[in-house]
Amino acid sequence: MTANIGSARLGPAERSAALAAMAERELDVVVVGGGVVGAGIALDAVTRGLSVGLVEARDFASGTSSRSSKLIHGGLRYLEQLNFELVREALQERALLLQRIAPHLVRPVPFLFPMTHYGWERPYVGAGVALYDTLGFASRLSRGVPGHRHLSRSRALRLAPALKRTAFTGAVQYWDAQVDDARYVMTMLRTAAAYGACVAQRAQVVGFLREGERVTGVRVRDLENSTEVEIRARQVVNATGVWTDDIQELVGGRGQIHVRASKGIHLVVPRDRIHSLTGIILRTEKSVLFVIPWGRHWIIGTTDTEWTLDKAHPAASRVDIDYLLDHVNAVLSVPLTRDDVEGVYAGLRPLLSGESEETSKLSREHVVAHPVPGLVMIAGGKYTTYRVMARDAVDAVAHGLDQRVPHSCTDRIPLAGAEGYQALWNARHRLAHSSGLHVARIEHLLQRYGSLIEEVLELIEADRSLARPLNGADDYLRAEIVYAASHEGARHLNDVLTRRTHISIETFHRGLAVAQEAAELLAGPLEWDGDQVKREVEYFTKRVEAERLSQEQDTDQEADAIRLGAPEIVPVALPS
Repeated sequence: MTANIGSARLGPAERSAALAAMAERELDVVVVGGGVVGAGIALDAVTRGLSVGLVEARDFASGTSSRSSKLIHGGLRYLEQLNFELVREALQERALLLQRIAPHLVRPVPFLFPMTHYGWERPYVGAGVALYDTLGFASRLSRGVPGHRHLSRSRALRLAPALKRTAFTGAVQYWDAQVDDARYVMTMLRTAAAYGACVAQRAQVVGFLREGERVTGVRVRDLENSTEVEIRARQVVNATGVWTDDIQELVGGRGQIHVRASKGIHLVVPRDRIHSLTGIILRTEKSVLFVIPWGRHWIIGTTDTEWTLDKAHPAASRVDIDYLLDHVNAVLSVPLTRDDVEGVYAGLRPLLSGESEETSKLSREHVVAHPVPGLVMIAGGKYTTYRVMARDAVDAVAHGLDQRVPHSCTDRIPLAGAEGYQALWNARHRLAHSSGLHVARIEHLLQRYGSLIEEVLELIEADRSLARPLNGADDYLRAEIVYAASHEGARHLNDVLTRRTHISIETFHRGLAVAQEAAELLAGPLEWDGDQVKREVEYFTKRVEAERLSQEQDTDQEADAIRLGAPEIVPVALPS
């Protein structure tokens, strides 16, 4: 089987063709959920030779998988919980993603761990970080990041002058990795499509097909035009994260897996607000807090509180924001204020429900179950170990198919854009000269698209106006907005400003200043008329206004009520 990765478009025509193809014949497996785990399952299954469909009720990665800390890491705090196997597994996955699967999307990032006690703390922390590095070698690949080093307070301050001298006694610097979480999911789905998977977003499962006790497929509503199709499959996989229990209820009751949602919020501030050459990790009373370098910004997070309200749009309250500011200001010489915050985003972790009342103590490990014949369910886990989760889910599918299915090979499958990336990076000055773009723009594009940069440059060659940056978000070219709709599955303005780019959290205007221009650019590939352009801008504006107002509220309930006041441009369906 060969894949023409460059042809893996997820445009409007491909979406229509995918839905039609899924309805035409019985598939081996249909995956419900287009987050990182669902996308991983689709890629794992299709590269094992199975016929695969995937449907997502909203946009790809619109839930947890676009609202993470954007880290690929083993989880230092799990060492304190003595969960060595989880850490080892995650660090092995980190090495794979950095070096083989997605070197264009995953890159090393340094962190400084300030210590606050003399004597016992340095050997304690040092031993933990040394073990972390050692576990990172537990695979055939090299670790992929530099080793840790101990620093005096003076040397740490040279790396991070923003730290308050009296707030720490010394530090350890170690390395992990980071990723554009939503882009990674979308790239994985494009890769799966290149190998033959059919994928469609804004396609909601509203019921299951049954033959007696066995699940034989799903009934799907195309939310863009309110039509319904039946997709028959020998196995259905529920990979819906925090919606796991909701999907289970469509089958007729709660299953073997129960998920509790934990809310985590993040702040985005400009890079010049914190003077540091490295990320920072701080210990809190419940967990850890990261200050993560993110282009021309810092991401600060996260919180960990139980959430029982709306799952699609978890809201950050004033209390959440103040919590993060208070904790990071405890170590900064120049404190941050709410005026420094460009963006805020909130996401939900799908934690396996256990005996603990605190979500911070619930398991990040995953579980796969076969609650009824024909249905596989998977939940729990963490972003970094999505590939292992996907492999285990497809192993369960293979068992249900009762036939010989090859072993997983996704540890050797580079994602779209990975092949040739390093050679193009080495040739970036030549690319800049031939394209007429500054080398800094080429670097930006290579780190977002890898070798698929050629497709973006073709758009620019055909229309030089697309080489200009957006007026009000100059990190992004106009071509990237068009490409998001023509190749990357974006259906609406919010998809582009929130997930294909991160303009909605990387600018003080939250995307409002570019909404009109971006909507007009999307009108071409999505065939919008003037009324639809206006409607898209209005809906996006209402969303931003509701989010801003919700972030002034003191409780989750108040914040949630206000956030829900902004309607979705494509409402999800009620189960029938």
